[in-house]
Amino acid sequence: MNAIQIKNISKQYKNVTVLDNISFSFEYGKIYGFLGRNGAGKSTLINIIANRIFADRGEVIIDNLSAHENMAVHDKIFCMSEADLYDKDLKVRDHFKWIALFYTNFDKEKAFDIAKKFHLDTNKKFKALSKGYQSIFKLVVALSLNVPYVIFDEPVLGLDANHRELFYDLLLKNYEKSERTIIIATHLIEEVANIIEEIVLIDDGKVLLQENVSSLLETGYSVSGLANEVDHYCADKNVIGYDELGNLKIAYVLGEKAPLPKTGNLSFSTMNLQKLFVKLTEKGGN
Repeated sequence: MNAIQIKNISKQYKNVTVLDNISFSFEYGKIYGFLGRNGAGKSTLINIIANRIFADRGEVIIDNLSAHENMAVHDKIFCMSEADLYDKDLKVRDHFKWIALFYTNFDKEKAFDIAKKFHLDTNKKFKALSKGYQSIFKLVVALSLNVPYVIFDEPVLGLDANHRELFYDLLLKNYEKSERTIIIATHLIEEVANIIEEIVLIDDGKVLLQENVSSLLETGYSVSGLANEVDHYCADKNVIGYDELGNLKIAYVLGEKAPLPKTGNLSFSTMNLQKLFVKLTEKGGN
């Protein structure tokens, strides 16, 4: 099976369970949104997939090969993360040279071309780059690697709006030219809503949801009006959360949309991915 398979992965730090026996797959040829609140376990799982830390139990399988300290999967996956794993005293162009030696599928010419689009000075040392341009350097590296699986962990931190738009544009063009699996872990959900095909949502170290984005949004809606009318309409519905202001109420619902009553003043509206995420992961809510 061409996929990253997560099989019964658990991870604890002292008495805190960060990942709790989770299992799912990132299939080949899709763009995923990997979503979760701070502390949900996203970065821990990404680091386990990338062999930077090890699970207490379970295993990661990439294209039917165990990922655990296995050089056979080295050219299959790359993870761009917030962590600064590069030599701070090395120039950007020299980094490209060393990465090309380490990864046979790194396209150095492409890296210089993308760097030019971002106005990244390749003669600067990594430590001389601003935080935003350090992120851009890491994006350039990830976009220039021809591997089947690329993970972007908070890829646009420190980037201005123009640079974020350029990244998303290059990402989609890259994907169209060379099919692969792209996994984006981000808090900027609305920015990637039109890019991702499927979401994996984790909360408290467990998989809360894995679903096609279009299908999910088609089954999600909100109904608003007077609180008592909303409550009556939602009595038998799968309500994932509410917003209230005075005697007005909005209910967020998953499932088939039943007709509104002919009497009363209820109204429907669509539910976006950001609101869906907030309501599904809201602590102390419904």
